[in-house]
Amino acid sequence: MASGMRGVTGRTSACASASAARGGGQAKGLGLGLGLEQRQGVHVHALKSGTHQAGGVHVVHRKRGGERGGGVSVSRRASASDDYAGNYGESWKDSVVTQDEIQSWKANNGPATPLLDTVNYPVHIKNFNGKQLKQLAKEVRSEVINSVSNSGGHLGSSLGVVELTVALHHVFNTPEDKIIFDVGHQAYPHKILTGRRGEMATIRKSGGLSGFTNRSESEYDPFGAGHSSTSISAGLGMAVGRDIKGRKNNVISVIGDGAITGGMAYEAMNNAGYLDSNMIIILNDNKQVSLPTQYNGGGQDPVGGLSNTLARIQANKPLRELREIAKDVTRGLPGPIPDLTAKIDEYARGMISGSGSTLFEELGLYYIGPVDGHNLDELTTILKEVKNTDSIGPVLIHIMTEKGSGYLPAMEASDKMHGVSSYDVTTGKQNKPATKTMSYTNYFADSLIAEAERDSRIIGIHAAMGGGTGLNRFEKRFEERTFDVGIAEQHAVTFAAGLATEGLIPMCAIYSTFLQRGYDQIVHDVALQNLPVRFALDRAGLVGADGATHCGAFDVAYLACVPNMVVMAPSNEAELCHMVATSIAIDDRPSAFRFPRGNGIGVDMQALGVASNYKGTPLEVGKGVVRREGTDVALVGYGQSVNACLAAAEMLSEHNISVTVVDARFCKPLDTQLIRRLAKEHGAMITVEEGSVGGFGSHVLQFLSLEGLLDDGKLKVRPMCLPDRFIEHGSPAEQIAEAGLSASQVASTVLSVLGRSRDSLEVLQPGMKRIS
Repeated sequence: MASGMRGVTGRTSACASASAARGGGQAKGLGLGLGLEQRQGVHVHALKSGTHQAGGVHVVHRKRGGERGGGVSVSRRASASDDYAGNYGESWKDSVVTQDEIQSWKANNGPATPLLDTVNYPVHIKNFNGKQLKQLAKEVRSEVINSVSNSGGHLGSSLGVVELTVALHHVFNTPEDKIIFDVGHQAYPHKILTGRRGEMATIRKSGGLSGFTNRSESEYDPFGAGHSSTSISAGLGMAVGRDIKGRKNNVISVIGDGAITGGMAYEAMNNAGYLDSNMIIILNDNKQVSLPTQYNGGGQDPVGGLSNTLARIQANKPLRELREIAKDVTRGLPGPIPDLTAKIDEYARGMISGSGSTLFEELGLYYIGPVDGHNLDELTTILKEVKNTDSIGPVLIHIMTEKGSGYLPAMEASDKMHGVSSYDVTTGKQNKPATKTMSYTNYFADSLIAEAERDSRIIGIHAAMGGGTGLNRFEKRFEERTFDVGIAEQHAVTFAAGLATEGLIPMCAIYSTFLQRGYDQIVHDVALQNLPVRFALDRAGLVGADGATHCGAFDVAYLACVPNMVVMAPSNEAELCHMVATSIAIDDRPSAFRFPRGNGIGVDMQALGVASNYKGTPLEVGKGVVRREGTDVALVGYGQSVNACLAAAEMLSEHNISVTVVDARFCKPLDTQLIRRLAKEHGAMITVEEGSVGGFGSHVLQFLSLEGLLDDGKLKVRPMCLPDRFIEHGSPAEQIAEAGLSASQVASTVLSVLGRSRDSLEVLQPGMKRIS
């Protein structure tokens, strides 16, 4: 899988998405609840089949699942084609890449793209007519499908915004006009149209294109992304900066219904409404808030997804300019006069009701929508109207899209082929290599299930990442004990703290990189009150193709400095199961354990004390274990770096160096007794970890210094950790080598410390000829 991004998005996701949706009926979650009132006389647009008229209201019956249904359930859709016909009539067929067309690609070395071949930059599509724009969209979609089938990457989200991307670049004057894509994993069509088509084969590879938008990659990427819910804040900053400089360019923020569940998006909209600076927010509503939306055979509704029953409001230039005149006249006047002008505006747009306007209007944004996000004529018309209207203030355009649009395998997949490896372009079947072990994610999930079978108090919590964190596996067994809170890490942490006060056992499963977003809550709401919340940090360390935005570099440093927190890391899948059990057993303080992306290393689980159902055994807190005894040098590894230490010890044995290898297990509390013994019995100590400066090695050095174990100069210490810079996307092996943490680099460091410079170089370059 390319990424577990929401926001992907996605966080992909969603993220992912943030950009992918969660189960209303399967996992307990939060809904925005926008536009759900069935108002007498109000025409509420339904973009799905299974609707009927009742009492003057066009009512949508949405399946809510289980006892939380509330309303009439409709059966799950028969197929993606049926769903599209219900949403968009017959026009959707124009965008679908047919099997016959795909078959022709094999003979022609890829899709025929005569119109796209004339486009190097957005300026080249300015004069395209409507027919040409539709053809261009079809060719861009084909290019994305074919390209990603070879490279892997984020497919579904990119396919969902093809028409929107074409319309934006046709209407606006990029790069002078700024388009900010939230999360950024939907930006493949944008990259193709902005001079990077020839490099798409390198995407997410070392030295190649980023899988997200990246300021250093192109002037058409005004803001880098990877995490969700940032686009409106960044766009507002750019709009205010533009105004201060007296410029007139447009600023457009594109955000998904997954990313908009993040609280930061609401903070930004609230501020945008107050500042009243001109900017455009495009809400891409694809009913995909978590990753994946449909799973475990359920028919989940999106958690936090915007309702499809919001009234359609036409973009009306005279009305909006009249509205601005009214705002200018009444701004600052007291009492009922501004209220009266607001009511006139609501009447004019057909939104008058007892409870007032939509949430977006209450925040101070002018709302237009919903709009068919795959109808290029409608998109370009509305975008031109908004661009050309002489008005003041933020505008939100609500568009409805389908993730995976136009590629039937993606449209029918449970995750809409959000993040994929290379695949057969005809069937969509991914080329995933067979593995002898499960992913660390699945070992974690199955171990947690084993614990939950024994203790009904255990609760699983994730932030729109049920697939990425493995909690969808947990939910399949314990539906009522799984909570998906949307892309809301801050809320997830404090929600878990509240559960802990009630004597429950919350396991908060969040990627290392995403838990950064909930740091104040970890400190203030959990650790300060010493509440036993458990944190399972997936994707710790380097993460390969997802690159710097998703690298879990900082969790050891930012968690181990917090009072009361227990911090641990497993060296293999058996240790992970034991640490799940350990965290469950720790009931007097918070605890956290990190584990990497990828698969287990293939240890004998039974021999290492793990039951057949992956039930682990609690470890003694604060105690490490010696994996190999030696006399010359001590290699103290933390987490998966222990395996590099063991391999390095084998290399060093060929150089007649006796090495002790320690699996530290715990960064906090540190096994000070073991560290003290190692310091006294060895002439050199090397700590090795896949984390930033300030992590495990810093805690070891702090202890050695305070204990005076460095005072006599007999012990040489070298901490090996990630360098003080961001490491971009590449293969795991390439990233480890760039970070200087491979087994040969560990061995080289030992030889260098011992003054054997020639041997130090030779171990890095095994073929180097020795000169006697």
